[in-house]
Amino acid sequence: MTASDAVIWLKERTALSVLSDEVLEDLAPLLTEKVVPNQTRLVLEDTPPEGLYILKQGRLEGDRINQTGSVWGISLLPGAIVHAQELLFGQLAQRTVKALSECQVWFIPAEKFRELVAKYPEITQTFSQQLAMELAQISSQLTYEQERQTILRPYLVTKAKRGIVGKSRYAMRLRQQIKQATEDRRSVLIFGEPGLEKDNIAALIHFSSLQRRQPMIKIDCSKLQANGVELFGRAGGKSGLIEWLGEGTLLLNNIQELPPELMPKIAELVKTGTYSQAANKTSESSLKFKCQARILMISEKTLPAIDRLVGHAVKVPPLRVRKADIADQVEYYFRLFCKAKGIAKPEITSEALRWLQAYDFPGNLRELQSLVERAIVQSPGAKELTEAVFWSAQTKKKQFRFNLLNAYPSLRRFLRSPWWPDRINYGFTLSFFAIVIGLLFFGPQHRHQNVALNLFWAWWWPLVLIGFPFVGRLWCAVCPFMIYGEVTQKLSLWLWPRQLKRWPRQSAEKWGGWFLFGLFVLIYLWEELWHLEDTAYLSACLLLLITAGAMIFSAIFERRFWCRYLCPIGGMNGLFAKLSMTELRAQQGTCSAECTTYQCYKGGPQKGEGLETDGCPLYSHPTHLEDNKDCVLCMTCLKACPHRSVELNLRPPGIELWTTHVPHTYEVALLMLLLGGIYLHRLPELQSCLGLNFNLDLFWPHLGFSLAALIVPGLVTLLAYGSIQLFNRSLKPRSFVEFAYGYLPLVLGGNLAHYLQMGLGEAGRILPLTLATFGFSGEGLPVLVAHPATIAFLQGTTLIFSVLLSIVLTQKIARQPLRFLLPQHLATIVLAASLWAITIAS
Repeated sequence: MTASDAVIWLKERTALSVLSDEVLEDLAPLLTEKVVPNQTRLVLEDTPPEGLYILKQGRLEGDRINQTGSVWGISLLPGAIVHAQELLFGQLAQRTVKALSECQVWFIPAEKFRELVAKYPEITQTFSQQLAMELAQISSQLTYEQERQTILRPYLVTKAKRGIVGKSRYAMRLRQQIKQATEDRRSVLIFGEPGLEKDNIAALIHFSSLQRRQPMIKIDCSKLQANGVELFGRAGGKSGLIEWLGEGTLLLNNIQELPPELMPKIAELVKTGTYSQAANKTSESSLKFKCQARILMISEKTLPAIDRLVGHAVKVPPLRVRKADIADQVEYYFRLFCKAKGIAKPEITSEALRWLQAYDFPGNLRELQSLVERAIVQSPGAKELTEAVFWSAQTKKKQFRFNLLNAYPSLRRFLRSPWWPDRINYGFTLSFFAIVIGLLFFGPQHRHQNVALNLFWAWWWPLVLIGFPFVGRLWCAVCPFMIYGEVTQKLSLWLWPRQLKRWPRQSAEKWGGWFLFGLFVLIYLWEELWHLEDTAYLSACLLLLITAGAMIFSAIFERRFWCRYLCPIGGMNGLFAKLSMTELRAQQGTCSAECTTYQCYKGGPQKGEGLETDGCPLYSHPTHLEDNKDCVLCMTCLKACPHRSVELNLRPPGIELWTTHVPHTYEVALLMLLLGGIYLHRLPELQSCLGLNFNLDLFWPHLGFSLAALIVPGLVTLLAYGSIQLFNRSLKPRSFVEFAYGYLPLVLGGNLAHYLQMGLGEAGRILPLTLATFGFSGEGLPVLVAHPATIAFLQGTTLIFSVLLSIVLTQKIARQPLRFLLPQHLATIVLAASLWAITIAS
């Protein structure tokens, strides 16, 4: 640029235009051009000025800290002059100046500018007059700003507390939403659950924007008057906060609590950027005022009247879905609190961190911060914080749970070892089951002569029923049916390499339960009509048919499809396992925060502590289990998990039946069938009690009486439910499918009472029976059987406890007054009394 062009530019663009042409023509040759990179400091406050700067292109920002510590900032655009006052009056730099973008400036060294001022006194005179005028304007502006500060001070937000902590995808998305909201002046709605520090997110948006030097105020909407006079002002009266705020940011907190009369006005403000003042005593204001402020809103729920109008909607995710950020958040709170208190920062144990990650934090970040601070206070001087000091962090799912794997490390080592269950299955069960089948086919055919029949009916049935309340479906982990299914699957893949079919889950969920129900009906009728309890080869056929089903479906589908959906014994086990006092679960927080491979579910190679596995045979993720129905305690997930997330818990028996349980119609049908099965096993005693005289040696009368025994007990429960509806029309009861699970203890107890007679009366004869099976005399060998009175006492005790537990469970499930449920309780007592009559009294 030539000197003449520079003079023209100075006249058109700068405050130097008031000087004469002669002065400007002498000043132009002194200008040298400099480039200032973005975010580079050009001037430091309270230092001698190096010369005069004239901004030619770009944008500068000047900051100054006043006596109260507040930062005053101004934005400098092309044509701005820096250091004129300082050079004229011998002052130090009044403010720090830095570049907001790459800038081009003209520079005159201080000595040359002073020589020019000495040569032309008019420069000093002209600038003195101009400074006097500016001083008057500044004084007036200062008075306005002081009044403005006084009005806005109670509502001011001075800074953001912190940034977004964490590296999860939720934290990254939240940062991206904040960044997008800072790029323009459109309105923002921030919504989410309580305790998420949404006001801090609003502050981040404001203080990261170009208007960060403008004030930001926060208004609690629940405290606003219905006419909104605080915000909008009164016509002909005082101004509102929006007018005093100018180009600042207005944060409307808890907008869901806004008075209904104000909602249309706020909607208009967001939509059009205009507002009307509140009416005075004589008339309403029809004038519309332009709002220069930016509107940010905070809500704990979505607001249809506002959602569609805002420019940005920021949904803040709750802490329970950001489990991956808990470790970083805890570390941040440690640093923050320990720095404030001047104490050494402790470490947190991995077990304590998993404990926190397992908690859902209904109070979100606010609750986590309180929990961390309380833990530090309760452990003064501790170098490490354990889970013991985070005692309150428990969800309903975690209440009343005791992790056996932590309490007994030897149990954990055994369950992770090759012994459970593989060596037991392939080293013992596989061959032992074959021996049992052989004895059933080729040995004596009556129970008092065949040890295999004794094992099946007098040992297995009582023991497995006793085991349900303690270890759930543990039997399924060593079940011979699926061991042969797995062998078939491996052999078939070796002989015929192929991809096994994926599970038809939708069809299996819909019809699988009814398929196994139908199989159980056929098994019951076969058992009764053909006397399977005392016919060895038919018992062997029953076992082989179930094994064949497992083998066929294992050759077609991957993993244990038969075991999860179609096995009748598995269906019964899954139903009774709901009453178990143990459960296998995983810490949901640890799984969501740390796991990326899902090896417990999918399988995979060894990773850290996790061993190589093929994944859960039932395709169940331990975190997603709502009850024990779909867990066979094979411990594959425990072996595969590299994060020590899997737990084997003691818990209140059947707690999920009244907390998180999801009822199924086919399960209730199976439950009623198992109830009828007790009566089916006692047909002669039932006939005697009822005074009937059917000839059970004939097939059709026997079949009809058997079907009646299976069906009628279920009809009694339906009749009880109908009575509840009939006599309590004012209350809306739960469905029968939900109520029916209240009979579960009675059904388990009734079946156990039936098989106790066989177990206590015959199981102790196993030694002489073993010799008798192979044609030897067992005389003289010990026999351990209970006295009939002892058996009757234990049967009666079992039924009494079953009744009491059924009544308690029904009350817990229904959550209704006792009088409301009297018909079902009466049905429970009647059924138990009838079982007593045919099982004990007969």
